[in-house]
Amino acid sequence: MSKTTFAIIGCGFVADYYMTTLANHPQLALAGVWDRNAVRLQEFCAFHKVRAYASMDEVLQDASVTIIANLTTPESHFEISKAALMAKKHIYSEKPLAMSYVEANDLVSFAGNRHVTLCAAPANALSDAHALVSQKLESGAIGTPRLVYAEMEDGPVFREKWQTWKSRSGAKWPALHEFEIGCTLEHAGYALSWLVSLFGPVAEVTSFSALTFPDKGEGTEGLKLGADFSVGCLVFKSGVVARLTSGLAAPRDRSLTILGDQGSITVRDLWDNRSVVHLEQAGAERPLVQKVLRRLENQLKRALPMKTVPGRKLVYPARANGKRLPAYPSRIDFMAGIAAQAKMIETGEAATFSGALALHITELALAIHAGASLPQPYRVRSAF
Repeated sequence: MSKTTFAIIGCGFVADYYMTTLANHPQLALAGVWDRNAVRLQEFCAFHKVRAYASMDEVLQDASVTIIANLTTPESHFEISKAALMAKKHIYSEKPLAMSYVEANDLVSFAGNRHVTLCAAPANALSDAHALVSQKLESGAIGTPRLVYAEMEDGPVFREKWQTWKSRSGAKWPALHEFEIGCTLEHAGYALSWLVSLFGPVAEVTSFSALTFPDKGEGTEGLKLGADFSVGCLVFKSGVVARLTSGLAAPRDRSLTILGDQGSITVRDLWDNRSVVHLEQAGAERPLVQKVLRRLENQLKRALPMKTVPGRKLVYPARANGKRLPAYPSRIDFMAGIAAQAKMIETGEAATFSGALALHITELALAIHAGASLPQPYRVRSAF
C-alpha cells in the first residue's frame, strides 16, 4: 500500500483529535507540523514525537508533502489555504473554508485552476452511522423523506469549568475564541455534512441567529461574542425540508430525526461514529417497552419523565477491528477526511466533501450564521 504524506499547520485543541485517529489510516504518513505559537508547537511535538517545521514556508517547500491539513482558527483558513494552493499543495481545511462566500469560492476556483484538490471538515458524515442511515434510506425503509430535524446543541458550556479543559498534549480548549465565533460556524457543519450528503443540494435557507446570553462569565468581559443560538430552515432541491438548530445554552443534543411517509429514522448523536440509530416503520408493532410506557401514561393521565425513541434499535454490521476514536463527546474519526482525500488524489475518484460540496456546506453555514442580516429567504448560489 502506497502512503500519502501530509503535514499539519495548526497544533491547537482539535489537532489532538486528528492525531488520535491517525492510527486508523496506515496509508497516511505525517511529515511534521507547524504552529505560529512556538511553545504550543514544542508541547505538541514532544507529546506526539513528531517533527516541528521551523516555519510555514518550510512546510510549503517540503517536496515530500502532498496534503496540508489546515487546522488553524477560522479567520486564518483563507490566507493559509491560499498560500498552500499557490505552492501546489492539496488542502484539507477545518471548517469553514473561509469567513465569506467570496473567499471560499475563490479557494475552490483557485484549486481547480492549479489542478489540486481542496477538501473540508467535518468528517463525521464518513461514519459507520451515516453509512447505516444512508443504506436504510436507499432501501426505502421509511419511504420518501419529507421532513428532518437536526440538533447541534452543545449545552451551556460557559457555565462549566472550561478554563481547566485541555487536550491530550496540553492545549487549552479555546473557549473565548469559540464564544466569539459563535455556535453556528463551530457546530452547524456537523449536521450540514449529513444533510447535504443524504438529501442533496439546498435551494434556499431562512435563518435567524441571536446572542441570548451576553454574559458568559469571568474572562469573557469585553469580548465581542457571537451568536449562541441559531436556526436555519432549509429547502432542498429534492423537496426535503429541514430545520437545523445550533446553540451554546440548551442541554446537549446532537440528534437527527428523519421523517418519511412510511416511518422515521432517529440518530442519537451525530458526533458518534457508531451512534445508536432507531428505525420506526409505519404500521409496525411497537417495542414492548414503548407500549408499556404509553399505557402507563394513559393510566396516570400525565407524561412520564422518561422517553423512548420511536421504533427499534438497528444493528450494525460486524467489524474486524475497532477504530481509535477520541473520548466522548467527540467520537469522530477526524483523520477519515484526509484519508478520503488521499484516495481521491491516488485514484481520481472524487472525495465526498471536496470542491463544490465543501463550498456548499460553507455557504450554508455562513448564511445561517449571518441570520436575518441577509435577505430572507436566502437563495443559495453554490451547487454540487
